Amino acid sequence: MLMNYKIVRLYDFEVFLYDFAIRLPVVNVTWLFRKIKNCTNMSTTTQQQSDTLLQWPEFKKRYDNYIDGKFTAPINGEYFDVVSPIDGKQFTQAAHSSKEDLELAVNAAEKAFQTWKDTSSTERSVILNKIADRIEQNLEYLATVETIDNGKAVRETLAADLPLAVDHFRYFASVIRAEEGSHNELDKDTVSLIVHEPLGVIAQIIPWNFPILMAVWKLAPALAAGNCVVLKPAESTPISIMVLMEVIGDLLPAGVVNIVNGFGAELGRALVTNPKVSKAAFTGSTATGRLVMQYATENIIPVTLELGGKSPNVFFSSVMDADDEFLDKAIEGAVLFALNQGEICTCPSRLLVQEDIADAFIAKVVERVKAIKVGNPLDKTVMMGAQASQIQKDKILSYIKLGKEEGAEVLVGGDVNNVGEGLENGYYIQPTIFKGNNRMRIFQEEIFGPVLAFTTFKDEEDAIKIANDTIYGLGAGVWTRDAHQLYNIPRHIQAGRVWVNQYHSYPAGAPFGGYKQSGIGRENHKMMLDHYRQTKNMLISYNKNKLGFF
Repeated sequence: MLMNYKIVRLYDFEVFLYDFAIRLPVVNVTWLFRKIKNCTNMSTTTQQQSDTLLQWPEFKKRYDNYIDGKFTAPINGEYFDVVSPIDGKQFTQAAHSSKEDLELAVNAAEKAFQTWKDTSSTERSVILNKIADRIEQNLEYLATVETIDNGKAVRETLAADLPLAVDHFRYFASVIRAEEGSHNELDKDTVSLIVHEPLGVIAQIIPWNFPILMAVWKLAPALAAGNCVVLKPAESTPISIMVLMEVIGDLLPAGVVNIVNGFGAELGRALVTNPKVSKAAFTGSTATGRLVMQYATENIIPVTLELGGKSPNVFFSSVMDADDEFLDKAIEGAVLFALNQGEICTCPSRLLVQEDIADAFIAKVVERVKAIKVGNPLDKTVMMGAQASQIQKDKILSYIKLGKEEGAEVLVGGDVNNVGEGLENGYYIQPTIFKGNNRMRIFQEEIFGPVLAFTTFKDEEDAIKIANDTIYGLGAGVWTRDAHQLYNIPRHIQAGRVWVNQYHSYPAGAPFGGYKQSGIGRENHKMMLDHYRQTKNMLISYNKNKLGFF
């Protein structure tokens, strides 16, 4: 359980709390906050530093695909190198799969579906709960592997990624046990029965920013609904999901979950257009999402798309009415652009502050950003780790350069981050804040890094106008002490998830998804079951008489 892990102070002068990290049923929230606030500063002795640094586990030389309940070498015998963002060095290899490997996986899923679809909701619920338990029992190991694969700080994988994955499996295990059917007596002789049936084989394509958690967001509802899955991880983070299958694979019947690694440009279209695939679910960029949507039209299959964002985080004057815990929380809320190195589709990357408090508020935000500890992500005291790849690091640096060229003022950061000996080749960037205006490209384009674009607004109307001036509509934040604003402003913001006086909370049971070009469909809620099922109507007549037309 989360509370079994050592809790350390995150700043030397105050505690940095992640709002989402403690919204789990296994955690007593009051207890956790009290423990965090009462803990003492960490010593800097060598022994204590060693205590906070998790050990690098042993990896296989190479990882095969997971097909039909067993690890299977790629047909062509090819593998590609996998590099850890922590130090920029290769640590293993993953299967460089071909279309033939996909075909094997799809066939295995189709075969397994013939029996899996007939399992009861009780049987599937038991299996999902066993998966959750197994993940929880191996939480630190999986969190460490996720950090090595992705580069994010292990304190996040320990406190958020893996506990949330556990929670999502348990949520959908519970939901399907509570479901009931429906019927309607249309007249004295006619009854309408509504039943839900699984779709079949589901293609799922997972991003690199939350490899395990994003896989679970899709796997849990798909399996709960009675489907079988062929899942393709991102090529830059292919290992943690394979290790996950080493941990949980024996809990599932062969063929129910199949994992095929490789490159999206080579496998994406072949997977989505396979005639045996009944639905595609994708998380990633809007540009790639358009392609997935086009591929799905070939066989007219439904899609769930969770795509890009450029989320506004709006702070009204009242947040500065008192120097209290709420103000401290609001400052942290502005700094959450640096969570997961900014590699989150809902990253609050546009900071909008009411102009009468802007100078005082941004000064506090900059001070907080300067206190962010960047370093070895396996150190549990490190707050921000490495970007996920060299490609992503270069992209972020190009946007930092662009921001300077556009005339935006750098308030903090703005360069690579030199974090110490042995990590020189890792992918580290300073958390950066620009001051500019919403017409700049750094305000309009998704950077997917620890880069915050800050501007001001005059009043409520101006705030809403700027917030909605984007092609995206995934997330947004509103911060205020005013009871009217905390309801009215979110209702006028065009986003699928609006956090009010918080940010980056992702509880199971709260629907998540985007407006506009941020996607189609929702995740994390029981409504997802209907996205993974067909609705069948059985219209039953008890009338023995014919209609009389013929």
